[in-house]
Amino acid sequence: MLHKSKKISLSLSLCVMSALLTPALTQAGTAMLLAEAETGSVAARQAREQREALAKKAAERKAKKAAEAQTPADEASDQTQAPAEEQKEK
Repeated sequence: MLHKSKKISLSLSLCVMSALLTPALTQAGTAMLLAEAETGSVAARQAREQREALAKKAAERKAKKAAEAQTPADEASDQTQAPAEEQKEK
């Protein structure tokens, strides 16, 4: 009789342990899936930020080149106007 009660208690213990461990395993799997999903969104966000930074730098370079191109043109027009003004004064 004692042998039969040990079998029952052992099988009951196994059932209880499996019931207790199953949610923990499921949650661990879910946490891993969420971590993978977050990693993907983080990578996408970083890539987007990098593209935006590159576009901003390109726009700044273009504006700088335009300003540099305009500055010599302004200096050249100032130089041509100065002799004309000197000739008017004479």
